[in-house]
Amino acid sequence: MGVTAPQRSGSVDQRPRVGHIQFLNCLPIYWGLVRSGALLDLELTKDTPDNLNRMLVEGSLDIGPISLVEYLRHADELVLLPDVAVGSDGKVLSVDLVSQRPLAELNGRPVALGSTSRTSVLLAQMWLREVHGVEPAYFSCPPDLTAMLLEADAAVVIGDVALRATYSGPANGLDVYDLGEVWRDWTGLPMVFAVWAARRDFAEAHPGIVKDVHAAFVRSRDEALAHVEEIAGQASRWEVFDAPTLAHYFRTLDFSLGSRQVEGVLEFARRAALVGAVRPGIQPVFAAV
Repeated sequence: MGVTAPQRSGSVDQRPRVGHIQFLNCLPIYWGLVRSGALLDLELTKDTPDNLNRMLVEGSLDIGPISLVEYLRHADELVLLPDVAVGSDGKVLSVDLVSQRPLAELNGRPVALGSTSRTSVLLAQMWLREVHGVEPAYFSCPPDLTAMLLEADAAVVIGDVALRATYSGPANGLDVYDLGEVWRDWTGLPMVFAVWAARRDFAEAHPGIVKDVHAAFVRSRDEALAHVEEIAGQASRWEVFDAPTLAHYFRTLDFSLGSRQVEGVLEFARRAALVGAVRPGIQPVFAAV
């Protein structure tokens, strides 16, 4: 049953309400919006992925990023924006399963799932069950890796927490499994962790706005990818990572949603349906842009 969205005026004098994930992995999508001044035409809300998921589904956002599994669960209420996503074709560097013991020993053991993630925790659960034959005792908690590993033998983390774990975990005796690489090795396909979507009712009422917002995202992404060194240098001023590390990270991420990425989406949807996480037979519908 879909969530009924709050009613909005049909006029176009109200800026579209757009979500922005407060992780480094989305910086290239939004960097160009700042540079071009396009943010002046948006009512931007910055938050964690789980909160932005909820806001888009509830209707307090019109357009925004949403984790893949939450999009699949609400596909009837949303339309995808083409060619914009956050994923990887192999390593992603910022979506990890971090373990203090061999994976074969995790059966029945506590594994902490970061509360800001949806797609990644489902991917980790499916992979551990299908590939490693283990069924840990999962629990959800805030994404503080140190605290998680005090209570659990392993943890699933995303975003900046995971990026730090990628570089520091092995030196601290932890096994770090990159879930983008895990998915590619398992299926041979790219992994899409988040997509951009518009509420179907908003897209039908304001197709021109959706088209303009999508075009601004694509221009921003393309502009950012042409200036990766500059973005990395700017971001390194307030991040714990140096500029070369950030530049490598931004180039590792895949911000596209072409035919091969859609194939990965459909394969994830198929596997998620087999475990009852989403309904079977979902076919993505794209906004007319």
